[in-house]
Amino acid sequence: MNYIGSKYKLSDFINTTITSVVGQDLSDKIFCDIFAGTGIVGRNFKSKVKKVIANDFEYYSYVLNKNYIENHKPIPNKEEYIEILNTLKPVEGFIYKNYCLGSGSGRQYFSDENGKKIDAIRQQIEKWKISKEINDNLYYFLLTSLLESADKVANTASVYGAYLKHLKRTAQKTLTIEPAEFILNNNEHTVYNEDSNRLINKIEGDILYLDPPYNARQYGSNYHLLNTIAKYEAFEPKGKTGLPNYQKSKYCSKRYILSEFEELIKNANFNYIFLSYNNEGLMSVSDVKKIMSKYGEYDIATINYQRFKADKDENRKHKADKTEEYLHILKK
Repeated sequence: MNYIGSKYKLSDFINTTITSVVGQDLSDKIFCDIFAGTGIVGRNFKSKVKKVIANDFEYYSYVLNKNYIENHKPIPNKEEYIEILNTLKPVEGFIYKNYCLGSGSGRQYFSDENGKKIDAIRQQIEKWKISKEINDNLYYFLLTSLLESADKVANTASVYGAYLKHLKRTAQKTLTIEPAEFILNNNEHTVYNEDSNRLINKIEGDILYLDPPYNARQYGSNYHLLNTIAKYEAFEPKGKTGLPNYQKSKYCSKRYILSEFEELIKNANFNYIFLSYNNEGLMSVSDVKKIMSKYGEYDIATINYQRFKADKDENRKHKADKTEEYLHILKK
């Protein structure tokens, strides 16, 4: 997924920095990714550590991490279920009725065909779960496969804050569910769907990785349709973009972010804390250093990085440029 703040391209930098501080052998360490997003960082450490704890307040992120992090053993016959989903007849369900142009909703997040396919697939996955034909492991695998495949045919400039007036080339393609394959290993992992500042009081470990929102853009609005597909609960969509009610993160607020961040650092029962942030965030380098230095030995690593950009073919005005990414380090 083309995701705001994705650390996919920074994986080597993050891994190298963490191992240079903590040590090359992490096999006895508990690693926590408490603002997990799509789970890229947790996935990279999954086979290197004893346990990964992943968390995110957004439900679509919880689904992704239940598959990519918590799933770690083979799931029998999972490909057969993917095949069944790809042959379902389309139905006019919640997504089609509220987010496709043909329904009269006025919104065009998906083509009419793909909206109906999403509804049919989502309803079938839930039927299997309710009837207990599938367990949680297979449920989250199938749901993740749907979310990522639907995202590939979404008629947006990468985020769901708005849809495009005309169906772009990729949105005209027919939705096909591709399996969301996960890393196999022998270790148990745990995934949460909680407020990070509350969860921090319930967990402990060795390495805490922080990747909070950097600015005022709320993930609950930018990725609301992924939450809607994941939860698949009826509500009255609001406004032109069809937003649900959603809880805003204090990490996106200049008013609250410093106190929220300090509370998290203070309550963290971890030996090492690493914070990804950049030079365009709500907190300055000096803000972060001042807070983290209160609780242990502080250091920082930096790298020049190409910032997130929207769909390059449809929105050339969003051409990316360079930003400076920081990895703040605290030994408590």
